[in-house]
Amino acid sequence: MPRFQHLLIIASLGILFIQCSESNPAEPEEIHESTYDIIQTRIFDKNCVSCHQEGTSFAKQSDLVLTKGRSYPQLINRQPNNTAASADGLVLVGTKGLPSVSNSFLWEKVNIPDYAHFYDDHSEYGELMPLGGQSLTNGELHFLNEWIIQGAPDTGIVVDKSVLDDDSRFVIPAGEFERFTPPASGLQLNIGPFDIMPQSEREFFYYEPLDNTEDIFINRVEITMREGSHHFILYDYPDGDIPTAENFRDIYKSDGSFNILTIASILNQRFVFGTQWRNTDYTYPPGVALRLPTNTGFDLNSHYVNHTDDVKTGEVSVNLHTIPKNEVQKVAQNLFESFEDINLPAGQVTTLDRTSRFSEKMHIFQLTSHAHKHMEEFEIYIVGGARDGELIYFTQDWEHPPLLTFDPPITLESGQGLRARATYNNDTNRTLKFGLLSEDEMMIMFGAFYTD
Repeated sequence: MPRFQHLLIIASLGILFIQCSESNPAEPEEIHESTYDIIQTRIFDKNCVSCHQEGTSFAKQSDLVLTKGRSYPQLINRQPNNTAASADGLVLVGTKGLPSVSNSFLWEKVNIPDYAHFYDDHSEYGELMPLGGQSLTNGELHFLNEWIIQGAPDTGIVVDKSVLDDDSRFVIPAGEFERFTPPASGLQLNIGPFDIMPQSEREFFYYEPLDNTEDIFINRVEITMREGSHHFILYDYPDGDIPTAENFRDIYKSDGSFNILTIASILNQRFVFGTQWRNTDYTYPPGVALRLPTNTGFDLNSHYVNHTDDVKTGEVSVNLHTIPKNEVQKVAQNLFESFEDINLPAGQVTTLDRTSRFSEKMHIFQLTSHAHKHMEEFEIYIVGGARDGELIYFTQDWEHPPLLTFDPPITLESGQGLRARATYNNDTNRTLKFGLLSEDEMMIMFGAFYTD
């Protein structure tokens, strides 16, 4: 082709392109906000900067400014201005992923569902935030938590924006303990009030039959307890041998010795659901529910600790919300891995590693841990597959371990598993073994999953 014809074609195409552009202007390119940009505009700007801006008394007192362009370097790997939190080794926000959640002063200050732990154990940390305003929504809390788990970057998209669609809020219960209002669809279990004697611990079981004439499906569990609870657990008996109903079966006698009849009655139990938080509200993933077969019942396991010189009162209220069978797509199953070969020499820090491998493909959507007061760290890792060695759970809080939900679930193929790694500081003059009292130790992984 002659050169002038080639140039003419190029010029003609250029004119055509300009004409098309003028008659059909291109849509502006979509702007993708980074996760931190969203935190700034949707969380900080809306809830925090009215107080935490340059020159305000609140900003001066906390030494924290959260306005755009200032907030990120103010937060990341920086010691809080609160003396107690700084002495405890907290930073405002760390960049170590999952371990940084339990080491974050920012998270401590906004995590309102954990209010009892905050005020009971860390009253020197001040007040929950935002001060004088509404708490963050559950979606905002989830979004912020996931950002910290992903390493708290200032660029990039690391959390799905749809998380913020949940605009519900946790509300601190007012006044004294109150039993729940029974659920519109479901059933309620109550136990107590009961006494916990001075300078003692009380742990017991109390079997409550449900008298259900057909299978029922639980997709939400609410639990509230009076102050002083160490834990509350629901067990069932899939293989029979049901204990006497509506009867307190204490683990320990008044002289401190084991009640052998109680120990014998719990040998065939199966874990269903448990918590160490005074107020728990857990909803299973959409379409997933726990099946309770006909004529089921629950052994209610309550453990209270009283280190005062007065008699304390314990009480627990439980709501089990149900959904129709035709709405159930997957049946939840319970994960319970208890490691009882515990030997912690006196005066030493000891780390234990325990691995569980599973014989079927499973999709884990919930994890938590259980240990006693000498535990300093509890970690859970994936074993096998493409995610081998990945840390998926971390806590330094033995009293209020997090109850993590995974969306999407963690899928483990047959032969893969989970590794628990727990570090204990035995500052006593005796060897610690597995035991039920808080003076002894435990190492348990709890969770929930479903299969294909």
